[in-house]
Amino acid sequence: MSELPPLDLHAHVDPAISSEELELLGAVVFAVTRSLSEGQQALKRRDRATIWGVGCHPGVVKAQQSFRPETFAELLEQTPFVGELGLDGNSRVPLSVQMATLREALQILTTNPRIVSLHSHAATKELLELLEATPIRGIVLHWWLGDPLQTKRAINLGCYFSVNAALVRHPDRLERIPIDRLLTETDHPFGDHRGQPPHRPGRVEDVEAAIGRLQGSSPRETRIRLWQNLGGLVREVGCSTLLPRTVRSRLASVMPSSGAT
Repeated sequence: MSELPPLDLHAHVDPAISSEELELLGAVVFAVTRSLSEGQQALKRRDRATIWGVGCHPGVVKAQQSFRPETFAELLEQTPFVGELGLDGNSRVPLSVQMATLREALQILTTNPRIVSLHSHAATKELLELLEATPIRGIVLHWWLGDPLQTKRAINLGCYFSVNAALVRHPDRLERIPIDRLLTETDHPFGDHRGQPPHRPGRVEDVEAAIGRLQGSSPRETRIRLWQNLGGLVREVGCSTLLPRTVRSRLASVMPSSGAT
């Protein structure tokens, strides 16, 4: 098995970035978008190791106002990844509007499952209630700050959790998450400013080290485990054919012979 690159399940990247700059990251990056219009721009790209998502950030007023379910459904056909969606209790957008947007998106995702990166700042309770009312596959809770009971509810819903340098400063929160539900993220440029430099998408080695210390695993074992977790998520959702070929090849190298489908 050749060396596996780092995994970044949630990063903010300018869709105008050059392919050469993305290649230099040396990582597989799931790049979120904050509006359907940004998603339309990003999904025109074809990059070897960057997976561009379609999203509608709960904190962006214009994005929430311009969300159209039919446009979201159309863009969904072009990508295995949805992000960033969710709820934010501190947003200028009324929570009722955010919830209406997320309900419409979740309803579409019930029949067109994807890997979904969800925001829940100051709204973990409300997000869990929506997910329990409209359960979907492929949920990845980004920068999760729920309490122990909420975390257990999320685990029972089948959620995965993407953790960044800011979150691993609280080992008690990390310990609540089963190892097979963990993934790494930077949330660049927001969640990695306290981590070790350089601060850039894909720079998750300090997060991997924290996970390794908790699990008593070597850096290589930790990296393989994280890729296997991604493979399990891809298999659960059934979105392998929408991933770049290089990413599919890496997944095949770490998964059982049946592969990720």
